[in-house]
Order: sequence, then C-alpha cells, then structure tokens
Amino acid sequence: MEPEVLSFTIPIESNKIVFVWRITAQLPEGDIYCSMQKVFSQFGPLYSLKLFPNASVAEPGYYAVIKYFSAQSAKRAQATCDKKNLFQDTPVKVQICVKQKGFPYKSLELYSHKCQELANHYLGFNGWSKKIIALQNITGLDEDPEEESKPEEKTKLRYLCVVEVTLPYHGIRSRGVGVAEANIEKHNDPLEFISKSGKVQKYSEQRAVSNAFQKILLVVFDNGKVAVEYVAGEDDTVDCLTEEELQGLIQVNDFSWTPLNPGGEDEEDWTEFTFHEDSLVD
Repeated sequence: MEPEVLSFTIPIESNKIVFVWRITAQLPEGDIYCSMQKVFSQFGPLYSLKLFPNASVAEPGYYAVIKYFSAQSAKRAQATCDKKNLFQDTPVKVQICVKQKGFPYKSLELYSHKCQELANHYLGFNGWSKKIIALQNITGLDEDPEEESKPEEKTKLRYLCVVEVTLPYHGIRSRGVGVAEANIEKHNDPLEFISKSGKVQKYSEQRAVSNAFQKILLVVFDNGKVAVEYVAGEDDTVDCLTEEELQGLIQVNDFSWTPLNPGGEDEEDWTEFTFHEDSLVD
C-alpha cells in the first residue's frame, strides 16, 4: 500500500469522514461523547467529533460524525468498530462517508492548536519546536498620513508576527506570517487597549504558526514511519531572510488582515454527505 500524504489543512475528503449511528440513550450525552472520543481516537488523531440527537420521529438516541486527518485511520476505525458494542449493550453501525454533491472545495488552513496536535502525534513532542522571530505593532502603517480620519471611525489595533517552526530530526525549518486586528471601542480606556493588545498578539502568533505548518507535508508509511517534505509557498522570501533582515522588513500590503475571531471552530454543513448504506433505518 502506498504511503499516505497528510497536510496541515482542515480535512475535507470523504474517505476521512466516519458516520456512527444506532447509539442508544442509555448513558448521558456527555458520557457518550467521552466514550466515543476514547474509542475512536485509538485509530488516529481526530479533527472533530460531533454528536447529534436522533430526529424526533426516530427512537431516542444519537448519531455521530467523525473527521480524521488520515483516510487510513478512518478505514481502520470502520473495520474495527462496525457492528461492535463498544460502550453500550447493543452494536453500533460505522460507515465511511461519501460525497453527495460535487462541490469544489478549497483547502483551509488548520487552526494552530490542531496543527500542534497533529505534529505531536506523528513527530512526537520533541520532534518539533517553534519560536517567535518578530512580533510588531503595525497599527496605522497602511494608512495615508495626509488623509484625516473621520470622528466616527473606530481605531484599529494591528499586530504582525513571524514564527519559525523547526523539525530538527528532518532538517526542516519553516516560517509563517500572521497578521491580526481588532477595533478599539473606547479610545481613552487603557484597560481595553491592554486587553485587546494581548489578544491580537496571541491571535497573530496563532496565525503565524498555522501559516508555517502549511508548508509541511507528512508522508506516513504502513510501518508507522513518517517522512517530511517541505513545500515552499509562492513567495518564500520569509524563509530565506535572516532574523535581522526580518526584523527590519515589514511590508503590510503583502498580508491580508485577519479580524480577531474568538469563535474558534469552523461552521460545517453536514447535509452534503451520504454514506455506504441505502438507509439508516433498521
């Protein structure tokens, strides 16, 4: 079997999505979720696990949609768990999903904490490291100094961060850039400024970590060994410069602004999937 190539992006392939149903309501919903997390994470790192109650016309119970980073993990989960009791007295059904609609999808950057979870699993906690090379306040650098600001306009606080991710055992170094912004509602409130500054700095760092991992591909073999490939972006200038050069090079127009978003996870539409079953009814 050929090795599987994994990227640090949100998994969208249908063969990485597992559907589980016939989950009874014997246990509280929180206990069911924890039990499923424990069972299905044995086959590989999960991007997400969502538990839903059955429709009102069906028997009380739940169904779940699980996203793996690896298609092989999803395949092992289906082969091992289908028609098994697992955490309840009756067997569950487990199937791999197929796309119902042929929409084109664009790869989306993975959140930084998910990048780190994936790196920890395949590279080990000591298999990679990160450091901040630059963290600078760039508020107002893209504004025209001759243009007067309107009184009703909100002040924008902006930070730029450059992070370097190093994989010492593979001889790979990847740098990422993150830019974040937030509105200052009260101009004369120092507490709001301090609070927003900390959040914007943190979010710009998270964006930079995510951006750095986008250039790294994991090649996973059947025997468990992992190789790593570095794929340079369209503009790899950030990786070529020295740290001193980076400190003095901030080109604001090269980066897209990312508003502060405390929401976290992406919103997903599960209606576009179907499964290898003619019906989910017994």
